[in-house]
Amino acid sequence: MSSTPPLSAGCLLCFDDEQAIAQAAAIAAGLSFAVIERHRFPDGELRLRLPEALPPRVVIWRGLHQPNEKIVELLLVAPTARQLGAQHLTLVAPYLAYMRQDIAFNPGEVVSQRVLGACLATLFDAVITVDPHLHRVATLEEAVPVKDAVVLSGAPLLADFIASRRQDVLLIGPDEESLQWVAQAAQRHGWQSGVCRKTRHGDRHVDIELPGLPVAGRAVVLMDDVASSGHTVAQAARLLKAAGAASVDVAVTHALFAAGAVQLIREAGASQIWSTDCIPHASNAVCIVPAVAAALAALLPAPA
Repeated sequence: MSSTPPLSAGCLLCFDDEQAIAQAAAIAAGLSFAVIERHRFPDGELRLRLPEALPPRVVIWRGLHQPNEKIVELLLVAPTARQLGAQHLTLVAPYLAYMRQDIAFNPGEVVSQRVLGACLATLFDAVITVDPHLHRVATLEEAVPVKDAVVLSGAPLLADFIASRRQDVLLIGPDEESLQWVAQAAQRHGWQSGVCRKTRHGDRHVDIELPGLPVAGRAVVLMDDVASSGHTVAQAARLLKAAGAASVDVAVTHALFAAGAVQLIREAGASQIWSTDCIPHASNAVCIVPAVAAALAALLPAPA
């Protein structure tokens, strides 16, 4: 088991597929570090092993993209961490899954946000995440009712990166839901901004109407919290190029990108695709480690 000597400030645990980013955050936050051992049985069940003794404050790093098995891991690891000495548990989930379903749209539908949020609240004392996909719920505390629900944003980080690559940017959100991220990033650098109007006809069929802003000859960046199928972003990029944009780039916090999504976006006319490293992807250009480490330092102050 990979680890460093325990520090009084606490310990950060992660799985091997997220070791690099989690270890960087642990070092930045002054925490000891260990990788949870994982063995998969032929029937798919997991055998997990934590350090034999843990300090009172423990952080578990688990991004919840491709979430189903990872949620089972948290169900197994969190109670065990408490048995091994943890008195305060923090979950760092740069991407927090199952947040989009916040109401039952049809009779009998599971409100997954409510179910998963309540589950996480029984396991953890604090949750740190980045740009959770909330719609009709105003705060993360409503979705995940823990004592400390900390929301970080990729928007200012992406904005600073964009400013180092493009001048006189026109920032556009591909739909109305992207307004909060677009407005925050635009205000940071004094950019003009707007959002498209979207009508969704299915997971892969959308109609887009551009905002009434001058586009011709402009360096346009499409910004959103998440890109998955890529159809909304691609449609917006196609319309912007047709309207005379000099360039169209894409910046997203969470690079979920289903199979074929990046190709679809590039074929629509997008030049560059930039994302944070909340989710590992070839488009990663912005690191969230400093922001997460600062949040951890605030939650887990070193003892006097």
